[in-house]
Order: sequence, then structure tokens, then C-alpha cells
Amino acid sequence: MGLLSRMSSIVKAKMSAVLDRAEDPRQTLDYSYEKQLELLRNVKRGVVEVVTSKRRLQLQAQGLQENAAKLDDQARRALSAGREDLARMALEHKQVIVQQLQGLEGQIEDMEKEQEKLATAETRLSAKVEAFRTHKEVIKAQYSSAEAQVKIGEAVTGISEEMTDVGLAVDRAEEKTQKMRARASAIDELVDAGTLEDYSGGKSDAVERQLAQLSVSQGVEDELAAMKRQIEGPEAPKQLEEGK
Repeated sequence: MGLLSRMSSIVKAKMSAVLDRAEDPRQTLDYSYEKQLELLRNVKRGVVEVVTSKRRLQLQAQGLQENAAKLDDQARRALSAGREDLARMALEHKQVIVQQLQGLEGQIEDMEKEQEKLATAETRLSAKVEAFRTHKEVIKAQYSSAEAQVKIGEAVTGISEEMTDVGLAVDRAEEKTQKMRARASAIDELVDAGTLEDYSGGKSDAVERQLAQLSVSQGVEDELAAMKRQIEGPEAPKQLEEGK
């Protein structure tokens, strides 16, 4: 169980790190702002519904008041005509309407209180949403500025992954260049020492080289004999004759 618990903690930590790298705070703030706007719209919709319901009850109450006034007038006219029974019947209907009207007035009063509560909540929520919007934009601007500074700093110092790759590529290119220059220098030294020969020309080139060497040797001998003659001068043959 201990091993599984540690593995689970490691997996959660890695997942949290991945999510942290993938999460953009600006998108999170915008999403939170949209959710608050949705809540504010729901509150406004509730206010509209309460006002509509209250208005509907007020219309019903107005109709009952009109009926009550009509029944009261009927009762008076019936009583004037000596029809007390009709007057009593009209007043009975009026009392029923009055009771209904009292109930409606209580509901209308409750609706007005609910409307006031929702209106107050809407005002407060609207102020909070606006304050969050302002704060959100400030945080987004600060995050964008910090992100730009980090990217510039990484580019200047070479800490970023892209600049690290560029640096490694430059190092590899310099290393290969140094190896190639060392190899070229070694080949030049071997060629100068005669250890390496160019076999691209085949046997004909080898013969040409030997003939050239013979020509050089013959030229050296000729020049050496000429120098001896110049040094010995024209008397040398006479001295040789007398000596004989």
C-alpha cells in the first residue's frame, strides 16, 4: 500500500505539473468572468420574472376592485328598489371578492419585497463583476508583460529550450570544423613527408615522377661540372699536360 500511495502521489504531482504548464491564467480569468456574467444575467432574468408576476397580480387585483365596485353599486340600486335580497346577494359576492383581493395584495407585497432583494443583489453583483473585470485585465496585462520578459531573458541568456538547441547545434558545428581542419592538416603533413602518394594518376604518373627526378639529378651534375670548370680556369689543361 505504501508503494502504491507513493506512485499515486508521483503521478498526481506530474499531472499537476503538466496541467500547470498547459494552463494559461489569462484564459482561466476570462472563463471566470464569463461565468460571473452568466450569473448576473440569471439574476436580471429573475428580476424581470418577478416584476412580470407582480404586474400580472396587480392586473388581477385591479379587475377584482372593479368587480367589487360594480357589486357595491348593484347592492345600492337593489336596496333602493326595495330588493333587499338582491342587495344582500351582491354584498355577499363583494365580500368574496374582497377576501380574494386581500390575498392578492399580500402576494403583491411579497413580490415587491422579492423584487427589492433581487434588485439589490443585482446591483451588488454587477459592481463585483465590474471590479473583477478590471482586476482581471490588470492581471492579464501583468502576466503578458512577465511572459515577454521571461522570453527576452531566455533568449538573451540562452536558457530557453530553443536557444539551447541552437547552442548545441553551434557547438556540434564547431567541433566538426575543428576535426575537419585537424584532418586536413594531418594529410598535408603526410603528403609533405612523402608518406602519402597520390595514386589517382596510376603508373604513368609514377614514371613521370621518376623521370623528373632523373632530370633534376642530371641538371645538378651538369651545373656542378660547369662550376668546376669555372673554378679551375683555362690553365688547368696545360698543367695536366706538363704533369704527364
